[in-house]
Amino acid sequence: MLAAPAWVRGALRPASAAGYVVGEPAVEGIGARILAQGGNAVDALVATALAGAVTQPHQTGIGGYGAHAVIAMDGGKRIAALDANSMAPAAFTPDIFKPDDDGQVPGRKNQHGWLAAGVPGVMAGLKRMLDQYGTLRFSDVLRPAIGLARDGFKVTPTLAGVFERQAAALKKDPGSAKLYLRGGVAPKAGETWRNPALAQVLTTLAQAESVEPFYRGAIALRIAEAFAKQGGLLTKDDLAAYQAQLVNPLELTWGERTIHTAPLTCGGFSVVQMLKLLQAMSWDRMSGDLTRAHARVEAMRLAWRDRLALLGDPEFAEIPQQRLLSDDYAGEGAQRILAAVKRGRVVDYGVRTKSQGGTLNFSACDRQGNVAALTLTHGEAFGAQVTVDGLGLTLGHGMSRFDPQPGHPNAPGPRKRPLHNMVPVVITERKRPVVAIGGRGGRKIPNAVFEFLTQYVVENRPFAAALDAPRLHTEGTLGIEFQKEWPAAITEGLATIGYAMKPGGSATLSAVAWENGRWIAGME
Repeated sequence: MLAAPAWVRGALRPASAAGYVVGEPAVEGIGARILAQGGNAVDALVATALAGAVTQPHQTGIGGYGAHAVIAMDGGKRIAALDANSMAPAAFTPDIFKPDDDGQVPGRKNQHGWLAAGVPGVMAGLKRMLDQYGTLRFSDVLRPAIGLARDGFKVTPTLAGVFERQAAALKKDPGSAKLYLRGGVAPKAGETWRNPALAQVLTTLAQAESVEPFYRGAIALRIAEAFAKQGGLLTKDDLAAYQAQLVNPLELTWGERTIHTAPLTCGGFSVVQMLKLLQAMSWDRMSGDLTRAHARVEAMRLAWRDRLALLGDPEFAEIPQQRLLSDDYAGEGAQRILAAVKRGRVVDYGVRTKSQGGTLNFSACDRQGNVAALTLTHGEAFGAQVTVDGLGLTLGHGMSRFDPQPGHPNAPGPRKRPLHNMVPVVITERKRPVVAIGGRGGRKIPNAVFEFLTQYVVENRPFAAALDAPRLHTEGTLGIEFQKEWPAAITEGLATIGYAMKPGGSATLSAVAWENGRWIAGME
């Protein structure tokens, strides 16, 4: 059984020369052991993520819809982004999720059920990372996850609560009910929970030293058969066509530090746009706490307006990426924001939004100075809430991340990838990696990462202070959530300006940082 390390959420990890993996206390010890045995940051990260995919089945899994990462190797000489987003089946057409007159998809079939699942990208992404940057065999990093699935792990009170809340939904799918509700009852805290069918799937992949069986072999055939039986659209050809990609990251330099994040369809595009707006406003030289907060909120809201209206898969839609990240566009937005700040007014973009949750993030570093941030997800709790019976494989609902309006840049379509919220980031200083960070928490991830970057890069605050600083959340509407640590004078001032202020939470960030000659880590 795994024992959680002796630290709690919000605590700063002590300095270490060997490195860290941080992001889910129940499985971080796996990464620590691999680092201690000479594995590098990517080896440790992949092994820990695989284990987390077993012990946190509501957040992600081997059938998780997507994974994205930013990896910096050789002291920052090689930096790349991993794109392992889900892909829609070839038979998927924009009208499948066409909303009704109330704007709702009938039966919420874009959220739950077999139509909500596309090609799962997690396994292909983890294997691509390991092949390119790891030092261990695939079977080596799979071994801890196989043991957890085969021998079981103790259900935490948190996981037991999720099982209980989702029990009614899981009962609707025979495979999910059989896996998670044995005897019709949700697992209780302290019980040992096992997934022997999943252990066999992982063992098959370990024996092959490959994900080929999952995408182009016997496992793929069983997945495709389950979709056909249950009225889904994914086929063996869709699985066979899938490839995780390594791509160039988006970059933004501020002073001596450069931010590297994954490009579209990742959420990092919006974070870079927010920072570009701050640069254009010379935000770091503004005075007055309320003025600065007002301007920052408007930068976030403008980026969210553009995100929800204009972004999607650039391979299938005309996305004005260069325009949105140009100095001219940032300057135009900055002028509009500064005018609103001067008048003490809000800008009403008429944005509508919806809730999206879920996800795990792990950040890692090693004694050689390699760092990486990896985010992987089902989407919301148990994703599509359907399971391939006999494989123990629950599927993510990547198709829920499409906008159901036909004609929207992020509308679903054949082999398209949906816009999503993952934002892995690596920060370099004078070309050397100094931070890897990402978050869990659905749509709250982009803003939480932006808030950290504002504190750490723009304000030049120490790592712990930047991670601990209270955050705001908005998705372009006038509604603003704030963590309770925000000064009342600012939250009340923003309410007076015209925002609908209410207390709320943020995404949970997990990060590693090079500070004072050693690695430290934190989660908040």
